[in-house]
Amino acid sequence: MLKKRIVVTGMSINTPIGDNLDAFLNNLLAGKSAITRWKTLDSSRIYSKVGGDLGEYDIHAKIESYKGRIPADVYERMHKFAGKFPFSISVSLQIAVEAFLDSGYINEIKDGNNIATVVAGHNLNQKYTFENHDVFNDEPEFVDGLFALYGLDTHHVGSVTDVLQLHGPAYTVGGACASGNVALRCAVDEIQLHDVNVAAVVAPMLDYSQLDMQGMAIMGAISYKSFNDTPEKASRPYDTKREGFIPSHGAAALILEDLDHALARGAKIYAEILGVESSSDGCHLPQPSQVGQARLMKRLLKNAGVKPEEVDYINAHATSTPLGDLTELRSIKDVFGEHCKKLKINAPKSMLGHTCWSAATVETVAAILQMNKGELHPSINIDNLDPEVDIDVCRNEKKKHDVNILLKNSFGFGGINSISLIKKYKK
Repeated sequence: MLKKRIVVTGMSINTPIGDNLDAFLNNLLAGKSAITRWKTLDSSRIYSKVGGDLGEYDIHAKIESYKGRIPADVYERMHKFAGKFPFSISVSLQIAVEAFLDSGYINEIKDGNNIATVVAGHNLNQKYTFENHDVFNDEPEFVDGLFALYGLDTHHVGSVTDVLQLHGPAYTVGGACASGNVALRCAVDEIQLHDVNVAAVVAPMLDYSQLDMQGMAIMGAISYKSFNDTPEKASRPYDTKREGFIPSHGAAALILEDLDHALARGAKIYAEILGVESSSDGCHLPQPSQVGQARLMKRLLKNAGVKPEEVDYINAHATSTPLGDLTELRSIKDVFGEHCKKLKINAPKSMLGHTCWSAATVETVAAILQMNKGELHPSINIDNLDPEVDIDVCRNEKKKHDVNILLKNSFGFGGINSISLIKKYKK
């Protein structure tokens, strides 16, 4: 069990189906898909044509909406930087500021503070880098003068700490598709072990390049054969015609606090973190391990002092790959046994697609909102349920369900697993 009680006091989201918490939740509950044909990524020479596209999002209008709502110096820095930085970094600034605003703490940030900042993900500015490679091949002198700075993953965390003037520990962690939960684990450790009262988890938007998309298609990881003309149907976890995940844009942030610190300032509290654990399958290939996933779930439950039958809901990793969906379900059955008959599971990627490095954080926001609403969103596009799926996966319909404890799975390429356990807050 954690030595300190740690709670979530702020959240933010930016996806193609919502850039605020209310819109995001409502669209999830309505079963709205974020997947379209790519508009801002040239797919003419690559196999995959569909994804969750935020490329036309008006980040400047969103930043303008903060004027008068956040400290003037924060607004000025964010406005200045977003006009220069690559798109993904600008979105990181926006979600970080939004989360601190939502927490009610943005006006309490003092000089010399010890607020931790953990950014989830790596290789984040792929499209920006790819475009500069094209420029270099044509004329090296015309490469962006700040490419050596903007092209680094550390520029996300550096920019967030600059805009908000955060002076505690700050770093970037990568775990592929498990990055969000790995970052959450680091933030929890900062509060538990390092005299930090407030920690921000910032999960940036992975700005895919055409090269990334083609590489994943050739590897067989993403869907590209059957749904280019019906993109909203492409992401279909648990359906017999699933053929791979759908790359998607999306970003989110969480503000964590020591419970005593949150209560002392009268903060609203979304949820309590019971634990986050990580493990490796000892395999560099993208081959999910039932043994590894089940072992980690069992360790998390044991360390958190939670019995399997106390878990009410699992927010699944469920990427819509033929092997991955069933491997996860088999590991769940191994851990929860007969309790599976009472569990509810849903697959946010059926609507959101796979936001990759930010997925665990984006979907944690979704899970906490559903827990507090007492209503679970559907897993859409399940026209023909895989015969091995015998757990309630909220097939094509939202469901009322009381959730006291939820489990959030995330499994990344390279055999990286990370899972969190989150409880509805009670004094």
